[in-house]
Amino acid sequence: MDQPALLQAFLISALAVASVVLLNRLRFPVVTGLMLAGTLMGPYGLGLLRDLETLRVLSDAGVVMLLFTVGLEVDPKRLKALVRPLLVGGIAQCALVTACGVLVGPWLGLSPVQGLLMGGALALSSSAVVLPILSRQGSLETPSGQQTLGVLLFQDLAFIPLMLLVSLLGGSGGTLSWSMGLWLIVGSAVAIAGGIFLSRVLLPFLLERVDATRSRDVFLLAVLAICLGMTWLTSSFGLSSALGAFLAGIVLAGTDYAHRALGDVLPLRGLVTSLFFVSLGTLFEPAQMVREPVWVLGFLAFLVLGKTLLAFPAALLVGGGPRVALLTSLRLAQFSELGFVLVGAGLGAGLLPGTLGQAMLAAGSLSLLLAPLVLDRAESLVLTRWVWRLLHRLPQPGGAPSDLPQEGIQGHVLIIGYGASGRFLAWALSREGVPYRVLELNAKTVRQARKAREPVIYADATRPDALKAAGVQEARAVVILINDYQAVRRIVPLVRGLAPGALVLARTRYLVDRSDLEALGAHRVVTEELEGGIAMLGEVLRALGLPDSEVSAHQDHCRRSC
Repeated sequence: MDQPALLQAFLISALAVASVVLLNRLRFPVVTGLMLAGTLMGPYGLGLLRDLETLRVLSDAGVVMLLFTVGLEVDPKRLKALVRPLLVGGIAQCALVTACGVLVGPWLGLSPVQGLLMGGALALSSSAVVLPILSRQGSLETPSGQQTLGVLLFQDLAFIPLMLLVSLLGGSGGTLSWSMGLWLIVGSAVAIAGGIFLSRVLLPFLLERVDATRSRDVFLLAVLAICLGMTWLTSSFGLSSALGAFLAGIVLAGTDYAHRALGDVLPLRGLVTSLFFVSLGTLFEPAQMVREPVWVLGFLAFLVLGKTLLAFPAALLVGGGPRVALLTSLRLAQFSELGFVLVGAGLGAGLLPGTLGQAMLAAGSLSLLLAPLVLDRAESLVLTRWVWRLLHRLPQPGGAPSDLPQEGIQGHVLIIGYGASGRFLAWALSREGVPYRVLELNAKTVRQARKAREPVIYADATRPDALKAAGVQEARAVVILINDYQAVRRIVPLVRGLAPGALVLARTRYLVDRSDLEALGAHRVVTEELEGGIAMLGEVLRALGLPDSEVSAHQDHCRRSC
């Protein structure tokens, strides 16, 4: 490696670390520090980076690796739960934002097709920024996390016809014929279906033979080949390389080799994804704020505020209530890395005016700088008093929550959350003859439970009216079994205020959260981190031949010590 290249590598590493450390002291997310470092070093900052093309290539590898590992962490068996968010929420959100682009386009001197392109680019949100942060927060399995993931998946799919639209219109003077429209639909469907089909057919055959070599290096190369091959396949159809990597991860996640692949690839992800965020920062041109402040601030306001307002009714259609809808909307309020590709292609094809396109890119860069701040503080914003009061004035999901007879409800157990834990508890209570009611926010789960004649209410347990409808004031105990920790923090004090005599039991993921919930009023808190470790301890000791009495003594000691 020559000296200039070594100097650039040193500058990227040193300034990125310095920016992250400085902003971390100010409680800014790591991603913001990396993007700020890119802005400072880039062509619109101090100009320290000379070989931007190499950085772009490395950042593209970062996007591919990032979304590949995110796809690996998605359980294919749970993708069915994303059908409604993907189809209902994704279509509604993209349609509303794109329609705004078409309607506002004439005021900006754009044709309907140009307005469609502008609105489509603004509708896209950043999977590469949002999904890792939600994964770090442990929010992907929450209702709002599932809605966000479904909408982001649809947006990545919507990028395909938008890019084909640019390709087709680039040489047609901006007019769209029926044959072009048909090719948009057919080409998009064939590309996606073909990629998934080839991966499912070739993948098991390939990995079985690679695993037979017993070589970790060869296995890692095979995994990278699958990722890059799917990425190349989708790119050759004019599609998103990020989408190809994500699909490759999802397909591989359905095999027996998913966990091994994830463990081998994770060490590579940190480095290349850091370069991706640095590269995003180099796209921001501060001078654009001086040249066209109205345009840039207008697009930025639309990306952060307008998209939130437009995504909110779309998220409400999915179900889950106003709180979940607002969380989902806030998590979609930024530009997309795919939007940069789309706007750049539109500018190159002459489909977007230069001033407008550059303002969109500058506003998009700013929105990505702000995105980690919004994502980290979204749940806190929803819990602020004035937002909470506003949300509680909106209609409850599923209509009135009191859809079960209220007479004689007393001394029962109120179960909040009807996942596996809730079902086990309900089964045990029914066997013992203990009455119970269930509050659940997943509409599909509610429908299945009602078919089984379970006493389930479709409502948001963070609302006092929903708790009252379930008879919380006459309940003997309230058991909170949902994955959304911020919702649990809201529910515990509500229950204590409405039913001070009820026993409140809650479940949370991490041991560090237990004292917080106990301070809010929970009588007992079960932590998955602790109980999972204690259960594993018991299995190990029993496997070693220790009697159950000694195993139980060790487990009790661990619980007391924590």
